[in-house]
Amino acid sequence: MDTKIVELKEDISSSPLYSEDLAPVPAKGRTWGIFDLAALWVGMAVCIPTYLLASYMIRSGVSWYVALIIIGIANLIITVPMVLNGHAGVKYGIPFPVVGRAAFGTKGIHIPAIVRAIVACGWFGIQTWIGGLALYAIWNAITGQPGDAGLSFGKFAGFALFWVMNMYFVWKGTESIRWLEDWSAPILVLMGIFLIGWGAWNGGGFANVLRQGRQLEKPSFALQIEDPQGMVLQINPLTLADGMAKATQYRMVVPTEDGMKDMGWQILPPPGAAIVLEQIREPQIDIDGLTNGSREVQIQLRAQTESGFVESSTVTAKFDFQAYAHPASKWWGYILWLTAMVGFWATMSISIADITRYARSQQHQVAGQFIGLPGTMILYSFVGIFVTCAAVVNFQDILIGDDAPWDPVSLIARFDNPLVVVVAQLFMIIATLSTNIAANVIAPANAFSNLFPKQLDFRRGGVVTGVMGILICPWWLMDEISGLLLFVSGLLGPVLGILICDYFVVRKRELQLAELYKINGVYSFSHGYNVNALISVTIGVLAALIGLWVPALSFLYNLSWFTGFGVAFLLYWGLMARKK
Repeated sequence: MDTKIVELKEDISSSPLYSEDLAPVPAKGRTWGIFDLAALWVGMAVCIPTYLLASYMIRSGVSWYVALIIIGIANLIITVPMVLNGHAGVKYGIPFPVVGRAAFGTKGIHIPAIVRAIVACGWFGIQTWIGGLALYAIWNAITGQPGDAGLSFGKFAGFALFWVMNMYFVWKGTESIRWLEDWSAPILVLMGIFLIGWGAWNGGGFANVLRQGRQLEKPSFALQIEDPQGMVLQINPLTLADGMAKATQYRMVVPTEDGMKDMGWQILPPPGAAIVLEQIREPQIDIDGLTNGSREVQIQLRAQTESGFVESSTVTAKFDFQAYAHPASKWWGYILWLTAMVGFWATMSISIADITRYARSQQHQVAGQFIGLPGTMILYSFVGIFVTCAAVVNFQDILIGDDAPWDPVSLIARFDNPLVVVVAQLFMIIATLSTNIAANVIAPANAFSNLFPKQLDFRRGGVVTGVMGILICPWWLMDEISGLLLFVSGLLGPVLGILICDYFVVRKRELQLAELYKINGVYSFSHGYNVNALISVTIGVLAALIGLWVPALSFLYNLSWFTGFGVAFLLYWGLMARKK
């Protein structure tokens, strides 16, 4: 790999496209080594979404070790383009919006850069709200006050305080960010090791925790058709080490010709046994309504404890005849999860030059990223799996998998010791802060600065990011915004495909550094736009989306990141070759 570092030798400071924050970082300003880059990825990867990744797969029926394999492969895959796209940042010391001028044009780059920035602003707001909730939980633990279920002044106060903490590091600049990541990385690694130790100690040993945790792979309740019995309800309560169910009773609300009726509490069948719905005569169950998926059965479990009955949440079980008649291939499900995991870092893979421009060498950025990203994602996904499995063993009131504490916030809420709550929430704050600054501030700050180089520097761009994070109102729309942002992130593959094709295939890793800052330079193309790049990214996105409207092509959407990347890469290569 090309290891030389190219420095700017021409004075282009008067150009409207130039600013001190977008200027190439000189060799003497490269202060990030292998540890710094690895620590950066530890800081970014240790967050609640990482903790939840494997649990999402397990709840869909994937075993815990297969989930870890998928996460490991996906992060090895995404690290390759991450390293490739970071090459220009190291060689020329320039951020993503400036690197992208070579492919999209001096004005065309604003389109992918601003889309990337908006996604980051959305995540910034969500992460800041989460960090604020951690501060609010600390206040309640110290004062002994109960937390409010809805919105409250205390939650908004925590949000405002955490927002200010983020802005402090933004205003102090990239060196303060490096300091934050360097110090937070070992703390977060130790936190993961501590959580695994807690789970093994309280769950009867390492092997026992994982063995008992396998029952989380099954759905809590499932409606099935089994000959010769017909339609049955399969209940999968969580069991103790001896195989006995924690719960002793179940309650079922069933559809009848007159509406829904509560059947009352019944003795729970042994684990693995099924309830034949056709044999329930009073009331008469609307089997036809169940079979076509228009009706549903509501199930709840409960168990007797020393302090009285504890009840599970109520879960709806609906029969999907089409899914039962045409079950999806297990391997196809693995591929879908692989695509989702690759898309998890889709935004960072585009803007990684914002980070690698501070690396001392190509060797440092390659080693730092491969050490920091895949390993941390696997470790903390395993922490999430193991601690959740341990909670199933340790907490007797968790009766079904749906009630397991799949996220660390739910787990922490189960502890009564205020000191434990405070320490745990401090870890949450460190993890959220380190993720938020590196993943959700640097890229949009540079993108906004690139939009108005002479008016907005990195600091002001960071403040714009923070303000937009408030304006999205994450306290109201957090769930909806999360889904939308993941959708957009998955469609950013075409942008990465064009960036890598342009730099490695079209330009052979050679850029004219000064020309990147000139309005009428070689990268201005037609009025500042490279039409070939815009055509390629548009068709790449459409290729990834077409499966939404054409069922026969749904696999293209399910593989959206790979589809968009491949189509845009090949099309851009062909269009640029024809131009020559």
